[in-house]
Amino acid sequence: MPRVFLVVMDSVGCGGATDADRFFNDGTPDTGANTLAHIAQSCAAGRAENGRNGPLQLPNLDNLGLGAAVQLASGDDAPGLGADPTGLWGAASEISPGKDTPSGHWELAGVPVPWDWHYFPNTTPSFPPDVVAEVCRLAGTDGILGNCHASGTAIIADLGAEHLRTGMPICYTSADSVFQIAAHEETFGLDRLLQLCRDLAPMLHKMKVGRVIARPFIGSEAEGFTRTTNRRDFAIAPPKPTLCDWVKAAGRHVYAVGKIGDIFSMQGIDEVRKGADAKLMEHLIDLMDEAEDGSLTFANFVEFDSLFGHRRDVSGYAAALEWFDSQLPRVFAKAREGDLILFTADHGNDPTWIGTDHTRERVPVLGHGVGLREVGLIGFTGVADIVAQHLKISKPAEASDA
Repeated sequence: MPRVFLVVMDSVGCGGATDADRFFNDGTPDTGANTLAHIAQSCAAGRAENGRNGPLQLPNLDNLGLGAAVQLASGDDAPGLGADPTGLWGAASEISPGKDTPSGHWELAGVPVPWDWHYFPNTTPSFPPDVVAEVCRLAGTDGILGNCHASGTAIIADLGAEHLRTGMPICYTSADSVFQIAAHEETFGLDRLLQLCRDLAPMLHKMKVGRVIARPFIGSEAEGFTRTTNRRDFAIAPPKPTLCDWVKAAGRHVYAVGKIGDIFSMQGIDEVRKGADAKLMEHLIDLMDEAEDGSLTFANFVEFDSLFGHRRDVSGYAAALEWFDSQLPRVFAKAREGDLILFTADHGNDPTWIGTDHTRERVPVLGHGVGLREVGLIGFTGVADIVAQHLKISKPAEASDA
């Protein structure tokens, strides 16, 4: 029985979104943003030499059709990505009215977002008094710190010492529909932080805030503060059954690698494996051996986005892509006959772009295990259709109009 490994390379967009003019970074429309093409162009021009050097080298993804997907999606030149495709290849366009993580993943799983997300204003304070009051009540504190738009690493550097002195949680947001709470794992307590986020989430979800995110950190004022890998996202539940539910309804097993379980509020998920991206790659390789026949393994590799895209670090993003590509022969070597290993992304995050937010882009769709197959320009929901067809499962009636 065939298996599918659906791998989301978080934020690895390829430009060309026809509605990019409706999405903004610091007041500038995303028109022309292209994560892959601009990284490749920067590498070829010698502008991405910090920790790596030379043209962008992604031979395994490119052999599947990565360069062809960039050209199809946007018409932009991506130096170093010019191989003739040998795998399934194409590009996908999103229709959901957001360029965020839940929107992208849900739509890839067959369910476009039917509402507009709530975003907090880029002011100080950012949060309404009733939200602040509820955080204080749940945390048992007299106030909160932050209450603004901020970088997660910068705000713990700025407010970590005050957090240790006062015990108040650090609350912040971004251009995404999120409410993030940072707290020290040891002094505030990891379990306490997770419970605070869990208890606050229903109120924020009613407001159509997509995620409440726990951001634990460790360290001291003298040594500096560092975020840990114990992040947890408490996401609003998808409005309809997703691909994960379709697979479960067919009596199959669903494995979640990375933050997939959080993104889907554990709907349709049997088993979760977490960690930093290097650990997630080992989980993925292990599952090539361990995943049941007929199963879906749904993985997200987040560090392209979280460590390099938002920070506008072109060299770091290029190096992360090259590391990821270098691991793929290990994955491919363990594939069984009939397996489909499908690579895509949930949005863009062009590290050459203005601002620090995601960028509205098409995304590549690449597959190993089914030979040469051009799928062309499809919708994000077309990815779910490819998976369902390969697993020989049907969509439930309530998903047929998604």
